[in-house]
Amino acid sequence: MGENNVILEIQAVSKHFGALKAVDEVSFEVKKGEIVGLIGPNGAGKTTLTNLATGAFPKTAGKVIFKNLDITNLKPYQIARCGLTRTFQVVKPLIGMTVEENVLVGSLYGRDKRNTDMKNASKRTREIINLVGLASKKDASVSDITLPDLKKMEFARVLAMEPEVLFLDEVMAGLNPTEAEEASTLVKKVRQEKNLTIVYIEHIMKAVMGISDRIVVLHHGRKIVEGIPQEVVNNSAVIEAYLGKRYAKEVNNEG
Repeated sequence: MGENNVILEIQAVSKHFGALKAVDEVSFEVKKGEIVGLIGPNGAGKTTLTNLATGAFPKTAGKVIFKNLDITNLKPYQIARCGLTRTFQVVKPLIGMTVEENVLVGSLYGRDKRNTDMKNASKRTREIINLVGLASKKDASVSDITLPDLKKMEFARVLAMEPEVLFLDEVMAGLNPTEAEEASTLVKKVRQEKNLTIVYIEHIMKAVMGISDRIVVLHHGRKIVEGIPQEVVNNSAVIEAYLGKRYAKEVNNEG
C-alpha cells in the first residue's frame, strides 16, 4: 500500500477527443476505506475519468496507480481482477438471465478468479444478494424488476467480484428521494461490512454530502476543488460551477 494508506492514485490523467479536453490533468488520491465523492455538473468529465481509471478508454496522458501497481495500460478485465471495479451510469444487466445468474457472473469472474469453483461462487452470490436486499427477487428475470432493484442487482454483481475499490457511477440517477436515501444507506452499510473503498460519482451535490469523507469537484474536465464536504459546498468556485457567476457573486456579497 502507498504512503498514508493510499490505495489509488490518479496522476495528471487526461483524455482529449481532438480539441476537446474531456479530462485535463486531473490528479487525486484515495485512501483505503474512504468514500470519495467525485462531483461536478453534467459534462464535467466524471464518467470519462471513471472510464480512464478502469481501463475502458485509453489515456491521452497521465498514470493510474493501484496498490503501488501501474495499471495505466491494463485492459478493463485485468484491472477488475486486480480489485478495481465500477458500475455504470446506465444499468447493464445480462438480459435473459435471472437476478441470481447476473450476480453469479460477477462471482465467477471476479478478483483473482477466486470463485471459479461453482459451489463457492454460488455461496458468495447468495450472501451478496441477501446483503443488498434482493433475496426475494433472486429468481426473477432482470427484465421484470424495477429500476431500483436493477441498480441493486448491478451493485451486487460488482460486489460479488470482491473489489477493493469501487467506482459507483450515479447510482441514484432515476430514483425518487426515498429510493435515493435507501441507496445511500446501502452504500454506507456495504462500505462498513466489506471494508470497501468507494469513489462515488454524482452530479447532484446533495446526494454525496452526507456519505463522502472527501469530495473532488470537476468542471470542464479539470479539478477545481478538493476537500471535506463542508469546505466544498461553501467554495465560491463550486457555487459558480453549479449555479453561475451571478449567483456566486451574490453569495459572496452576502458573506
